[in-house]
Amino acid sequence: MTVLEKGARTNMAASVQSEEAGLRHLWSKFVSSPGALRLALVIGFFAAWEIYASFFANPRFLPPISEVVLSLPKFFQIRNMTLALGITAFEVAVAFVMAVAIGVAVGIALGFSRVLNQTFMPIVLLIYATPNAVFLPLFMLLFGLGVTSKIAYGFAHGVFPIIITVAAGVANLKPVLLASARSMGASRYQILRHVIFPHMLPNFFAAMRLGMATTLLGVILSELFVSQAGIGHFARLFSMTFQTVNLYALILLVTTIAIIINEILRRQEARLSKWRD
Repeated sequence: MTVLEKGARTNMAASVQSEEAGLRHLWSKFVSSPGALRLALVIGFFAAWEIYASFFANPRFLPPISEVVLSLPKFFQIRNMTLALGITAFEVAVAFVMAVAIGVAVGIALGFSRVLNQTFMPIVLLIYATPNAVFLPLFMLLFGLGVTSKIAYGFAHGVFPIIITVAAGVANLKPVLLASARSMGASRYQILRHVIFPHMLPNFFAAMRLGMATTLLGVILSELFVSQAGIGHFARLFSMTFQTVNLYALILLVTTIAIIINEILRRQEARLSKWRD
């Protein structure tokens, strides 16, 4: 073997080793990246859905995801669909704002006062543990069949996880921080703004995410049973008339909106919590 051949083989082996090292580095970065893993999981789920629906499932019950996505332009042309989306968005927004305002205030009070916590938290946990579906007829009797009952039912779904999460965040605050603030003459408002709220930010945004999900669930559940408008009404209509493509398109749309809202809240939490690092 000549010197040139030996040199060529050596260079080839070094190139292969370099490529393998680069691939291992990329794989390690991919495995250690939560975002990349989430993306791979979503792609894998949709790929499995497409393959199973195309070759094994009955398309009457499970259409391929490609057919669902391609149907979205026609989906928005369905009569009163955009109006239904607007109604549901309004109901969820009002119920969520009410749930956050009241839930945060009550949660801070329960977390800040041991007496209030021991008195009212068992009641809150008891109501939260009760399936809210059993209260739906009561909401219909009290608030009627209009928008008010949907808002009230969504609020009832969203307020309790917010109360519990915020109260836990305030209760876990280190006593030394409160003692230091009080020793320096801080008022209750200053303690709330500069001590309690910054340290309960993770719990606050966790409560926001939970509250948004449960509020949306409550509004859609109420629309499913007693509404002639909104997303829930169309979901019931599509399922009763076997419009499975439109039903899956509606589910995909609602899921996408919920994921976007959750991601916005997560990024906002990361931005406001940089000082904790």
